[in-house]
Amino acid sequence: MSINKIILLGNVGKDPDVRYLDNGVSVARFSLATTERGYTLSNGTVVPERAEWHNVVAWRGLAELAEKYIHKGSQLYVEGKITYRTWEDKNGQTRYTTEIVAENIELLGRRQQNQAEGNNPAQTDSGSADPAANPAYTSAPMVEPSQSNPADDADDLPF
Repeated sequence: MSINKIILLGNVGKDPDVRYLDNGVSVARFSLATTERGYTLSNGTVVPERAEWHNVVAWRGLAELAEKYIHKGSQLYVEGKITYRTWEDKNGQTRYTTEIVAENIELLGRRQQNQAEGNNPAQTDSGSADPAANPAYTSAPMVEPSQSNPADDADDLPF
């Protein structure tokens, strides 16, 4: 068994580049920065903050959501898989890239901030910005447990 799963929480570096292929399929590409905070060691050595940049690729419905709702500076939660590609550029040189193919994207941050930017905080891999359209992200109303007598439930035990 093997697993290729990555989870990132970071900030978008620039607005997504969204393109539509000849067959109508959309693809969005954007960079996402994850940052490790700086700190000071006990001997006084200062370790500076360090950012890692990730190339994220989103297809179809996620690409369309990225086009509408993701902007430079947006804080995102991204689930996906890591892929490696090679290609030959126009000069004949072999190029290599590492990408994160998004399977789920969720906008984070304060709700007021997202609404002010026109963002919906519940972006999913379903391709819909409406959380009600994806049952996995809808929540049932909270119901208080009944205050029953435990002795009354004794007859319901399966053994």
